[in-house]
Amino acid sequence: MGREPERAVLDRMLSGAADAPLVAYLHGPGGIGKSSLLRYAARQAELAGRRVVHIDARFLDADPRRLEEAAALACAEPGAVLLIDTFERCQPLEPWLRDTFLLRLAEGALVVLASRVAPDAEWSLDPGWAQLFADLVLRPLDAAQSDALLAARGVTAEQRGAIVAFAGGSPLVLSLAASVPVAAPGASAPWKPTGDVLTTLVERLVGDLPSTAHRRALEVVAQAYVTRESLLRAVLGDEDTATVFPWLRQLPYVEATPEGLHPHDAVRATLEADLRWRDPERYDDVRVRVSVACLQAVRSASEDDALVRVAEWMFLFRDQDGPNDLYDWRAHPHVEDTPLQPGDVPDVLRMAEEAEGPASATVVAHWLNRQPRAFRVYRYAGSSAPVAFMAILRLEAPLPEDRSADPVIAALWDHVEAAAPLGQGEHLAIRRFAVQPGWHQRPSPPMDLISRRTIADEMRTRGRAITFTVFEDAQRWRRYLADAGLYEVAAVDVGGREQHVFGRDWRREPVEQWVEHRARALAAPVAALAGVPSAGGSADEFGDDLPRAAFEEGVVEALRTWRAPREFATSVLLHSHLVRQGSADPVADLRSAITTALDALQVDPAGVKAHEALTATYIAASRTHKAAARRLGVPYGTYRRHLALAKERLIEQLLRHTATVSVPSTPCSSPEG
Repeated sequence: MGREPERAVLDRMLSGAADAPLVAYLHGPGGIGKSSLLRYAARQAELAGRRVVHIDARFLDADPRRLEEAAALACAEPGAVLLIDTFERCQPLEPWLRDTFLLRLAEGALVVLASRVAPDAEWSLDPGWAQLFADLVLRPLDAAQSDALLAARGVTAEQRGAIVAFAGGSPLVLSLAASVPVAAPGASAPWKPTGDVLTTLVERLVGDLPSTAHRRALEVVAQAYVTRESLLRAVLGDEDTATVFPWLRQLPYVEATPEGLHPHDAVRATLEADLRWRDPERYDDVRVRVSVACLQAVRSASEDDALVRVAEWMFLFRDQDGPNDLYDWRAHPHVEDTPLQPGDVPDVLRMAEEAEGPASATVVAHWLNRQPRAFRVYRYAGSSAPVAFMAILRLEAPLPEDRSADPVIAALWDHVEAAAPLGQGEHLAIRRFAVQPGWHQRPSPPMDLISRRTIADEMRTRGRAITFTVFEDAQRWRRYLADAGLYEVAAVDVGGREQHVFGRDWRREPVEQWVEHRARALAAPVAALAGVPSAGGSADEFGDDLPRAAFEEGVVEALRTWRAPREFATSVLLHSHLVRQGSADPVADLRSAITTALDALQVDPAGVKAHEALTATYIAASRTHKAAARRLGVPYGTYRRHLALAKERLIEQLLRHTATVSVPSTPCSSPEG
């Protein structure tokens, strides 16, 4: 229903009309009907006896070679129809596609692109393409078209007005709303677009599920970026996977792509929100299982595919991005991540000096000589010129020549030897450089790949004790790093430019535990090294050595491990104002400070509820949160609200804790306690 002008253009193309375009470019927002038109073109092409090559650009990684491989048939068979959906995922390839690739297509081949991004103006400006190109922008359906679509789907007149007003002409929303009766005929109350209604829409669309295993499978599909049999097996087990994977492939709202199963975005969002509302503990459990499965996928992937697998893991945290969008998990654009080649050295030194000055370039030269295999170089596909580089150094012992050549390494070894000495067979790693001239350490496609390479290295390397990463632009990245458990431990002057070092100790929380805790919606691990206040002011507004984020997470971790006192020996809070300088028993001081703050909550009725929630959950150690709610005699939803407010109250109380003296900048014991 609707889209008659666009269908007419596609029909003319497929009929072979002399004045018809060879390339049609469909564009508009998500859910506007681009994929539906591609499916229409595919059906009409097959009826006309043409071969159809359908490509989903989400899985091309903006790599021209992968596009060439996927579209090879269109270059060999005359009259083939090449359909490329979600083209916005490889938009940087547009000039190459227009000027190079399309010229290789077989005689009479046609192309239909679908993208959320408008086409490059060069299509119309180029005399060779102007008459062969159709720019088809998809607008929202008007009220009459929307009403007609709903009427054709059997939605009653009483229901249609409210749905049309809510849908805003989106064919996707109209179709979902039309899939179920959203109100009783003749009802006086207008239809409201609430979250519960959207959940009901998807539940009705899914219908009665054959078994609990089928419901669990949908929960996995809603969380994972793409669901492969291996991932589903890791979550559900062999027997259930063999039963439900073929079923998933047949669902109308799940696409079977070359990379795996991919639900429609709107369906995914509603399934995910529904589970989080229905069963928060199950929601966390699914996230954790998917996170662990992604870790195994990263570890078993090839060197090149590891970055793609890391991006799939990062998809779990897409809703936790800050307002500045520092990391784009989706972007894997046409930037190549490659090992350092001998011919890259002059460019790497030039980039280092341009971005960070001559002193930094001298340090880079030292490490190029010492550990050339630690460097990765980034360049745009089709170009040999590097645009960025990074290096992850592996260090096992403090060597005098490294100390003298690199002040950052000298400071780090001082810190490690004082705070967290390496044991036999252990090593540390430092992501020493992340350099992109002209856009230095600001969010960009190369920085995304540098982040992915860093995470892949952490996940795939065995026996690592400590990780450090260095940023000049620390202010921009500090909160992002804290969310990942990396806290500032030093600030070092290199040629008049301050470089900030962030670290974490994997001996306190192995990677396997980290990916579990990272996936939990309401908790985050604390596994950082003790911080050293920097000249730039790494202390937070409450006058502590720890950033506030680290302090808050330390409090949550202390509550979680309350009945395991040995865990307190590695608490980040030991280096906060809660512990007296030179204390003979810092763990006892810390536990006493928390107990005192808990008792102090009971000064008003709301504080009493907070004290009860924290005590029932952590001190009395109920087996689950639902058990704690039963202990308190309140509904689970009420309990969760009380617990969240209780944590906030306790943290504020601890921030007001009076410190007698300041904390030493360097801890007196190793993280092993």
